[in-house]
Amino acid sequence: MLLQTQFPTSFRHAMAPLCLWLLVGACGRSDVAAEKPAAADASAANATSIVLNAAQIAHGGVKWSPVSAHASASLIEAPGQLVFDEDRTARLGAPVEGRVLVVHVQVGDRVSAGRALVTLQSGEAATVRADYDKAVADLAARKAAATYARSARDRADRLLAAKAAPRQELERAIADDELARSELARAQAEVARTRGTVQVMGVSSTNGTAVVRAPRAGTVMSRDAVPGAVVQPGTPLVSVSDPSALWLDLSVPPQAAASLAVGSRVRFGVPAFPTDTFEARVLSVGGGLDSATRALAVRAKVEDTRGRLRAQMFATVWLEGSAQLQTIAVPEAAVMLLDEKPVVFVAHAQPGGAVRFERRDVTTVRTAGGVVEILTGLRPGELVVTTGAFAVKSEFSRGKMAEG
Repeated sequence: MLLQTQFPTSFRHAMAPLCLWLLVGACGRSDVAAEKPAAADASAANATSIVLNAAQIAHGGVKWSPVSAHASASLIEAPGQLVFDEDRTARLGAPVEGRVLVVHVQVGDRVSAGRALVTLQSGEAATVRADYDKAVADLAARKAAATYARSARDRADRLLAAKAAPRQELERAIADDELARSELARAQAEVARTRGTVQVMGVSSTNGTAVVRAPRAGTVMSRDAVPGAVVQPGTPLVSVSDPSALWLDLSVPPQAAASLAVGSRVRFGVPAFPTDTFEARVLSVGGGLDSATRALAVRAKVEDTRGRLRAQMFATVWLEGSAQLQTIAVPEAAVMLLDEKPVVFVAHAQPGGAVRFERRDVTTVRTAGGVVEILTGLRPGELVVTTGAFAVKSEFSRGKMAEG
């Protein structure tokens, strides 16, 4: 049985305002909740620009100026890769069969010419050392015999002159002297041969071990030797190279091949330094196109005295074409690296002396004489920050840290 409760009319009239207030409050809370995502969306939309007031601009020394386009030679992109300069690289293998005793270096170590790299224990090395010592001893004996034979010849010559000895003794002394000198020459040649073998194998004079030494100064680029391992002649042990000199191998399309010759300069960039361009000098140009890629193989030399580049880095090479290209030039200081991308900052005046700075991702094509040429990302006439760009970048970075 359902029990129904009846409220007086006066009570229902009193509760009506309370219900209305609760309904309005609930609607207000839903509106506030709906506004929060909208505010977040607006913040995300403004992530590509910031607003600085006049005091902040003056403190950061921020200045800007309009940019204009100009014509330059068109560019043709070609893929490339940095490799070791083989003319300044030594790939050292085991000179003899033996066991690796000690590896004296690690990858990345700077070594001077003659520095011990790997020590091997080898029976062959001990035999080579014994042969050399034997040759040295034989040479000493031959020198003594040659000295005695020369003295005997001189004595026989004097006796013959004094008619105190027959001519046969002089002739025998001459023959003995000639034989002694030939034996001395043979002993000297044997010492030279065994000494050369000792030097090539790097045989130590103390215990007969073979020591592999650096033939030139450089940096250890690889280490394949492992202590205790048994190696055969020619087994790779260590490679040493001069990191300040690299080769750039690139594949050039046929339409750009005509502009390349030995000694000409090419520009290239690497992903590790997106705002920088580097130069290389052409060493060789292939005689024909590759049958698979239909491209021309070109090798250029890179001098990297600052040690920023590394072998096996991929590169993008820009070659000048015959057509004209419209680019915008800005000072090198105007291009910043933000989120690992090259950017510039475009200024937009705001009321009250404030300025909104918009971040623009740009594509740079070359840098020369302190000027960067930009291919995409800017339009002629736009106001670009040329001084104090680092201060604007710092404000962008600070804003990102605050959001995080």
